[in-house]
Amino acid sequence: MPDLVPDPVPDPVPDPVPDLVPDVVPGEVLGPWTLRSTVVGPLATNAYALTHVAGARVLVDPGDDAPALLALLDAGTAARRLDLVVVTHRHPDHLGALAEVVAATGAPVAAGADDADAVADVTGVAVAHRLGHGDRLPLPAGAASDAPGVVALRGHTPGSVALVLGSPTAGVHLLTGDSLFPGGVGATGGEPARFASLLADVRTRLFDRFDDATTVRPGHGAATTLGVERPSLDAWAARGW
Repeated sequence: MPDLVPDPVPDPVPDPVPDLVPDVVPGEVLGPWTLRSTVVGPLATNAYALTHVAGARVLVDPGDDAPALLALLDAGTAARRLDLVVVTHRHPDHLGALAEVVAATGAPVAAGADDADAVADVTGVAVAHRLGHGDRLPLPAGAASDAPGVVALRGHTPGSVALVLGSPTAGVHLLTGDSLFPGGVGATGGEPARFASLLADVRTRLFDRFDDATTVRPGHGAATTLGVERPSLDAWAARGW
C-alpha cells in the first residue's frame, strides 16, 4: 500500500542577498563614532565614513567611484544622510568623486585653507569650510561636541590636514591622508624644505601630542600606530624622505 504521508516540503532557501559594497570594512565603534571604510580608484585610496550616534555623517576623501562611496554612506543606516565631505588634501586621487557625491547629497565640503582653492578649481565644487590647525569639523548640534579635530600637516601639499577622533574607551585615531604612513611621511617632491616642514609638523603635532597606542589610518594602505613608527623618526630625518 503506498505511503499516503507526503514527503515534507523543505523550507525555501532564500535568495542570497548581494553584497553591494564588498570592500567595506565592517563598522568599528570609536566612542560616539562608527568608522567604515572602503578602497577606491586606481591608486587604492582609503575613503572613510564616520557616523555619529546622533546621526551626523562625514565622508573623508571621496577619491573615486561615487556609487561605491554612496553605498558606503548607506551601510548600517536606513536613510542616506551626509553632513560634510572632508578632503584631506588637493590631489585628484582624494577628490575624484567629490562633484558626484556632492550632487547626490548636497553636502558641504571642507578642506585645508591652503588647498581649498585648488580643490574648487579641480572639481568645480565650492569649499564651504576652510580648515585651519586646531579647528574642529563644523557639525550639527548633537555631534558638534564630539567633532573630530583638525591638524594641519604642511608639506605633502600646503593645506594637508589630518583628523583626530578620540574617546577614553576607544583611544585616539588619526585619519592622516597622505601625510603619514607606515614607514614614513608622505611624498614631498624631493624638496628639502617641504620635507622638513612635514616632518616637523608630524613630530610636534602628532608624535609629541599623542601616545604610542594612537592608531594611524592613512590615505592608502594599512593602518599603523604611533608606537610602531616612533622609533623610526630619526631615521626618516636622516634619509630625507
